[in-house]
Amino acid sequence: MGDEPVEDSPIAFVADHARRYAASGGEEGGETNGVPVLLLTVRGRRSGALRRTPVAFHRDGDAHVVVAAARGARRHPQWYLNLVEDPAVEVQLGRERFPATATVAEGAERERLWSWLTEAFSPYAEYQEKAGRELPVVVLRRRSAEGPSVSG
Repeated sequence: MGDEPVEDSPIAFVADHARRYAASGGEEGGETNGVPVLLLTVRGRRSGALRRTPVAFHRDGDAHVVVAAARGARRHPQWYLNLVEDPAVEVQLGRERFPATATVAEGAERERLWSWLTEAFSPYAEYQEKAGRELPVVVLRRRSAEGPSVSG
């Protein structure tokens, strides 16, 4: 991802959140509704452009877990569709930026995480009911800088 330009969301308040977070190293916008936030950069599946968005996360050991909730929207968020296509992502957590691999949790892992997530942040269950879809749970695992790079 290196020095490639990054585009923020076309949704104004989301783009503003991402820019404030990036500029302040996470001091501004580093939490929403009591849940910590990271910046997730994915490669657009059609455009090939890098897209950055703030996403609430939870820690599971060394991994960062995010939910493709879109506050209960009926469709998956674009960042999720993009990382399914190309799971090589970049995470900014505070001032630290690192490459990661995104994996959609399934089966017993998803059940374990979903139970824990809905206890940690009860609106997830409400979002899922409102959405009428199973909200994907995505596990972001740090990879070494020498590992696979973002395709493109």
